[in-house]
Amino acid sequence: MTSRFSSRAALIAVMIGFLASASFAQAQDVAPPPPPPPSEPATTVAVEGPKPYASLQRRARPRPVTPRRAVTAPVIAPSARTALPVAGVTPLPAAELEAFVDGLIRRSMIEDHIAGATIAVVQNGQVVLKKGYGVASLKERRAVDPDKTLFRIASISKTFTWIALMNEIEAGRMRLDGPVNLYLPEPLQVRGKDKGPVLLRHLMTHTPGFEDRALGQLFEQDWKRVRPLNEYLRQERPRRVREPGILPAYSNYGVALAGAAVANVTGKPFEQLVAEEIIFPAGMTHTTFRDARPWRDDLPAPMSPQLAALRSEGFRWTPLGWREQAPEMTGQVAPAGGASSTAADMSRYMLLLLGNGVIDGKTLYSPRVAQAFRTPMYRPTPDAAGWNAGFQDIPLPGGRRGFGHNGATLWFHSNLVVVPDLNLGIFIAVNTDTGHELPSVAPSAIIERFYAPAPAVPVVRPLTSDAARIYQGDYLGTRRNYNGLEGFIGRLTQRAQVRVTPDGQLALLMNDKSTLWNATDKPGVFQAIDGPEVVAFQTSGERATRFYPPGSGSAFERVGFPHGMGLFLWIVALSTFAAVATLAGVFMRDRRETRQTPTQTRANLLQTTQAALWLVGLACVGVFAAGSSDIASVFYGWPSGWLVTASACALVASVLTVVTLVMAPVVWRGGRRVDSWTTLRKLAFTYTALLYAVLGVLLMLWNILLPVKG
Repeated sequence: MTSRFSSRAALIAVMIGFLASASFAQAQDVAPPPPPPPSEPATTVAVEGPKPYASLQRRARPRPVTPRRAVTAPVIAPSARTALPVAGVTPLPAAELEAFVDGLIRRSMIEDHIAGATIAVVQNGQVVLKKGYGVASLKERRAVDPDKTLFRIASISKTFTWIALMNEIEAGRMRLDGPVNLYLPEPLQVRGKDKGPVLLRHLMTHTPGFEDRALGQLFEQDWKRVRPLNEYLRQERPRRVREPGILPAYSNYGVALAGAAVANVTGKPFEQLVAEEIIFPAGMTHTTFRDARPWRDDLPAPMSPQLAALRSEGFRWTPLGWREQAPEMTGQVAPAGGASSTAADMSRYMLLLLGNGVIDGKTLYSPRVAQAFRTPMYRPTPDAAGWNAGFQDIPLPGGRRGFGHNGATLWFHSNLVVVPDLNLGIFIAVNTDTGHELPSVAPSAIIERFYAPAPAVPVVRPLTSDAARIYQGDYLGTRRNYNGLEGFIGRLTQRAQVRVTPDGQLALLMNDKSTLWNATDKPGVFQAIDGPEVVAFQTSGERATRFYPPGSGSAFERVGFPHGMGLFLWIVALSTFAAVATLAGVFMRDRRETRQTPTQTRANLLQTTQAALWLVGLACVGVFAAGSSDIASVFYGWPSGWLVTASACALVASVLTVVTLVMAPVVWRGGRRVDSWTTLRKLAFTYTALLYAVLGVLLMLWNILLPVKG
């Protein structure tokens, strides 16, 4: 969800309702901690055993602490499966690592106004670093505790879904290349006979051909609006905009669909399935896929009071400081982003991934599944980033590659990177909307500092002017809505500009950020000047047709002149000037200039009405844009009344434009010279009508004329 999105936009969980044969531990997603091996000390995190629902009480409020105090937890014992270091790899020095991470995180917390952060680093079967920074709650003055504080891990949740799905594939109950419709109840099946079947493989590689929809339904603020998973999938079905398997377009809906398929095949609710198969066996005592909300009979049980009391609040940074935000409910799409966890639990999860599915002597998935998570399943081009059975394929400093996943809700940002070559895993999460940069750079920064120092002077490989023309242009991302007002927002936010600097470097402008890239020995492949990331272009003839950015979540396709931002902005600016001039003319014309025929009178009224409608519509878009910095109001308040009003004004004005164009010949004929418009005014009328017509066509192409559900 960057995207912007991405974007760009965060939750918690407890008690499953009592089934006749379900245990209390399963009902609450709270499992007793696993017994320690005989020769190893037990973890210091104490979790109460399961209790009857009526006896569960909220824990006493912790004593006040200093907000910025870092909390360091004791290191857990090594896992026998991964205890041996990799040959030729020097283990991380714990003291130096902690000092480096302290500086990195504290600097970012100051610069990016981050309220709280948590991190875990594991290597060779043990936790090298596990630490919390800042606050989890301002009201309670509660510090972040790496053992107890639950952070929303957002799309890292997807990796649990893929483990559950791969286990079913390994057991023979599902097939990787089987149509997902085989495993879904009829109301949830993917429609569209004009396109090929969507396979499980397509869902795992984010290539099902769905458009991406998020506004107004991916997150919920009011727990009463949360829907069961199957109901959500039935009601929020996205359109199929391309054949499956062609281009990547990150899809939360697709992952939720995969989770529903696994739940349908196993006959268990998804939250119960993932708890029984992964969370409990892995000893992750502070991890859950449940929301912190009141009980509702039609929904999975909420998060237990035990865990709910330990979750971190989400924060928004404002000019007046941090503001705690209401929890983001994601239960309706739990397989795609519903998990909450701690740094301690995520360290165990990384040990599981590094241990090829084995932890504490228990096998959670087979070596074949483990190898699938480390092997590219899909890459759009040989040099582009891809997917390893649902895990992101991640380029790292020193030519290494890892696998993992990042995540983002409205307030939380997280990242999980596992590097088998170093027997290393890094997890980091923050609880503030402005903190997206830290999780994205921290894993690479750690690896670069200790295993791959950057060159003192970046290498520059300039492009020739002829090569520059191949790549320069405007591009539009595939991860967006293709219809309605959300389609209009997608066209504005999922854009990229490719330019070439005077010294021959490629400049990529996207997400309000500019990055520089060097040419490589491979045509169409560019590497970041300050990192291992790669951008890969596909060309046809003398022009690049699309490129694949780092992150593997989408492709960016070249757009032609009618879809360019430059043309759109020029037409909007000229139309605004014409509308202002039209309204000003009503008050500024002298008596002689107001003489007109009856037809011209009606034409003048129509064009004046158009001018007022265009200006009102433009003002509504401006009001929406001014408030869009509050991303929560955009998500929770969708569809925006301001945009709906702007769309309605534009639609009526466009219809009136057709009428004025039909009237133009009669306006030009006029009547007697003394009773008709001057030639200059006729030219102004015609020019304005044609300009409005072009604007109407562009607005139709940009999806703002018809505010239908996208």
